[in-house]
Amino acid sequence: MENKNWKNLSVIQTIKSNMGILAGLVILCVVLSFTTSSFATVTNLFNVVRQITINLFLACGMTFVILLAGIDLSVGSVIAVSGCISAGLISWNGLPVYVGILGGILAGVVIGLINGYIVSSTNIPAFIVTLAMMNIGRGIARVYTKAQTISVLDDSYTFWGMGTIFGIPIQLYCIVAVIAVSSFILNKTKLGRHIYAVGGNKQAAEYSGINVKKVTFFVFVYSALLASLAGILTVGRTFTAMMTLGDGAEMDAISAVVLGGTSMNGGRGTIAGTVIGAIVIGVLKNGMNLLGIDSSWQYIVQGIVILIAVYIDWFKQTGFKFSRKIKA
Repeated sequence: MENKNWKNLSVIQTIKSNMGILAGLVILCVVLSFTTSSFATVTNLFNVVRQITINLFLACGMTFVILLAGIDLSVGSVIAVSGCISAGLISWNGLPVYVGILGGILAGVVIGLINGYIVSSTNIPAFIVTLAMMNIGRGIARVYTKAQTISVLDDSYTFWGMGTIFGIPIQLYCIVAVIAVSSFILNKTKLGRHIYAVGGNKQAAEYSGINVKKVTFFVFVYSALLASLAGILTVGRTFTAMMTLGDGAEMDAISAVVLGGTSMNGGRGTIAGTVIGAIVIGVLKNGMNLLGIDSSWQYIVQGIVILIAVYIDWFKQTGFKFSRKIKA
């Protein structure tokens, strides 16, 4: 029953459940508006949108994985693999842009296929499998690029990173589509119901006839697909591809998902909550950059945010169970 309630949460209900985070976001925006003159400018806000967009691609896929009580540490490396291979096929091999993009996406999805197959068919924890693939993917990007930077100046490629339609960044249209598709899968399909069921109680899901292996396989492939698309958009925005693309991006995605209310224990969470979490992370990082805060301190702040979010989730679960025992 609990999983069904979470699956059917409306956007308004999700906002209500994240009122504390939203209040913090409003306060943060007000403070940044007064402390730095460049925060509230159109140019900076578009930059924030582009940064949030990349993270949201990863975070939407990560939401699926974490709903199964798993984790995908390889998404940052998938960005590097898809971005570098697509750029190399276009700039080094002279292939058409669409071929390069498809090649990059396919390369990234292969990592997801491997993750999904191993995790779904063995008892090896997703943490270990994706950690291994994170290193393998980063190594592939290094070998392929020979530690060089690949420039991509084709307008039909960079359009996906810097182009606009009616003055709105093309990436915003892309992420709205991803959010809509992800929400539809989780809220309106049998697959979505199965994801919540498996995350809530894997053994019970198996007894009810749900193919847990197929569900697990899907979420890792879907996560890799969105990370591959993020790699294409990243190269389109920076005009360059290098082996360090997406370095640390997995932490931004995990931060957004957990901050948005998805439980690390699985079975509870929404895409709407993840969107809120990604906006908070994006504004926070942008603000720290504008204020000239050292990157080392930025890592510390983000780590603290993750700890607080995980603690709140733990408190909600243990506190709820404790209160039920008291009433009993």
